[in-house]
Amino acid sequence: MTLTGNWSYPTAIRFGAGRIKEIADACRSAGIHRPLLVTDRGLADMEITQKTLDLLDDAGLGRSMFAEVDPNPSDKNVEAGLKVYRQGGFDGVVAFGGGSGLDLGKTLAFMAGQTRPVWDFEDVGDWWTRADPGGIHPIVAVPTTAGTGSEVGRAGVITNSETHEKKIIFHPKMLPQVVICDPELTVGMPKHITAGTGLDAFAHCVEAYSSPHYHPMSQGIALEGMRLVKEYLPRAYADGTDLEARANMMSAAAMGAVAFQKGLGAIHSLSHPVGAHYHTHHGTTNAVFMPPVLQLNASAIRTKFDRVAAYLGIEGGFGGFCEFVDTFNDSLGIPKTLSGLGINHPDLDTMVRDALKDPSCGGNPVKLTAENLRAAYEAVL
Repeated sequence: MTLTGNWSYPTAIRFGAGRIKEIADACRSAGIHRPLLVTDRGLADMEITQKTLDLLDDAGLGRSMFAEVDPNPSDKNVEAGLKVYRQGGFDGVVAFGGGSGLDLGKTLAFMAGQTRPVWDFEDVGDWWTRADPGGIHPIVAVPTTAGTGSEVGRAGVITNSETHEKKIIFHPKMLPQVVICDPELTVGMPKHITAGTGLDAFAHCVEAYSSPHYHPMSQGIALEGMRLVKEYLPRAYADGTDLEARANMMSAAAMGAVAFQKGLGAIHSLSHPVGAHYHTHHGTTNAVFMPPVLQLNASAIRTKFDRVAAYLGIEGGFGGFCEFVDTFNDSLGIPKTLSGLGINHPDLDTMVRDALKDPSCGGNPVKLTAENLRAAYEAVL
């Protein structure tokens, strides 16, 4: 079986090693003739980015780039990017990189023709209907990590630089028109990023599967996504040049993002304030919170995860699954505490307050309160 395909769920995905060479054709098929490539600072000068700009330039599409993107992109990044985008007369975005570059790129394309502030489009109720659909520019997404799955998502996570809260900006047309998933672009990821992004994908699948909402398709995708991470993340971590492992992790990342249409939960509610206030890596932070959240939700998910354990070949049902998560994290160098992330004196009152306001709370199978969220934070001090 060759790991190559052309997929149309949830959008058009060009999957396979070497397919970055199709970037110019992907832009044209999305209706983009003058793209702005949006990525983060760390990727700006890397070979994979420069080669992608070369491919665009050689095809007559220019080689323009915006890379002033923080690890947790903020409204200030949006403002700076929009100034560059509008002044440059661009007609679409190539969102390139991990979650930060993808989310910022998608948000710039979404905001390109809007007149209202970005916070007016937070994922609350039907706020997305406030947007002018004609002002949303097309997006081609190119992930260079295997975790966030933002390339197949309809939202971007943006940090409010004044309140230090992560906000989800949502609109159906933020879904990229074309995605290029080329596992060769992930070969150079360092071990700790491979681990953190891979466990982000795993957290998405775990939370989607745990969510009480009804979405059988997402349920099945989440289950298989967990299996792919369990089987292939250790291989990608051990040998970054293992293209089969890298390809399957890219699949798992996209699957996790598709699956969490069903909902997220306490892992993300707890993680978002930590990332917003202390600028930690999102996927790694999710991994730290997974063990206490499994215990927080045990009464509601035990039977579900008895079935997950059986499917994954883990003995001991839910308890065995929890033991597996602990061992898995250890094997990938994930710290057990916030101090392991460099946070020695966290402001628990502020984090609990922000976690309770996080929209991910709505997908948790156990009602989240100030008390059980604080207990989860205290479990990782």
